[in-house]
Amino acid sequence: MNFAKVEKIAAAILYEGYILYPYRPSAIKNRQRWNFGTLYPRAYAEARRPQEPYRFVAECLVEECTEETELDIRIQFLQLMQKRGEASGREASGSSDDRMHGPREPSLEWDEAVEWGSDVTGLRLEDRAGHPLMVDLQMRTSVQPEAAGVGETSAGIEACLGVGVERLSTGLLKVRLELQNQTQLANGARATREEALPHAFVSAHALLGVRNGRFVSLLDPPENYREAVVGCGNTGVFPVLAGDETERTMMFCSPIILYDYPKIAPESEGDFFDGTEMDEMLTLRVLTLTEAEKQEVREGDARARRILERTESLTAESMMKAHGAIRGMRDIRREDAR
Repeated sequence: MNFAKVEKIAAAILYEGYILYPYRPSAIKNRQRWNFGTLYPRAYAEARRPQEPYRFVAECLVEECTEETELDIRIQFLQLMQKRGEASGREASGSSDDRMHGPREPSLEWDEAVEWGSDVTGLRLEDRAGHPLMVDLQMRTSVQPEAAGVGETSAGIEACLGVGVERLSTGLLKVRLELQNQTQLANGARATREEALPHAFVSAHALLGVRNGRFVSLLDPPENYREAVVGCGNTGVFPVLAGDETERTMMFCSPIILYDYPKIAPESEGDFFDGTEMDEMLTLRVLTLTEAEKQEVREGDARARRILERTESLTAESMMKAHGAIRGMRDIRREDAR
């Protein structure tokens, strides 16, 4: 399944909350991660009170199935890694900030993200009905961690995916996905959050594609399917229809509840990672940063640096596009007022 039509919205959710305005690691709200959909290693998560999530469960419905109906699954998440030599380099050379104010707080260290993903393709739903499948995922990335300047790889990450299919009396098939973080930690249940976070699946989500069948909207199902929709249990993610609105061949299992067929506004010039905020407001705020603040952004995360470079180079026309758009108009005059 070609997921190109939903990659932009999936990337926006992947980095939602990754770094927040004013995009400086020293900002208080950036000292602790705010990402949605974080799955911690199971041993650590189950030892917390209250318990932290180590898995997500997604259930959705497929209609018009045949013996040839197949499902493709793409799992994606971020892993947070400290740049190799970043901390040790500062300690060895002694930055001006260290000399003036003492050693830098560990809480201000900035871990950058590496994207990981895994595809499971060509699952015949007929074969899986009543026969659940468990898969140890082999993770891949488009950027090698060593090339990104980070010192760890995903070798220590253990992701397990369960797939189950149930045939309902309505003729529908109910598909159940469960992604678990089974990564082993040296200190197990006694591990601290700082030890567990580098092995967490951050912004974990799934893309689903079906051939020879169609997904059913869980938000606006046909009347005769409403009972089946109520029977779907979702934990940590919620599946919505994605892609072309004329088709129902893709689902996006998102850690943020979205509407069916979510889209990126064409007026958006690029990512801000504050997905619930307005691009225009964030653009204006970035432009009002002091020179010292901008310099900290430039020396920090590469994605934040691209935000600054993009906003500083925006044209007047681009700014006007971000001011607002009318998607459609309708006549709201009352009949007796005519």
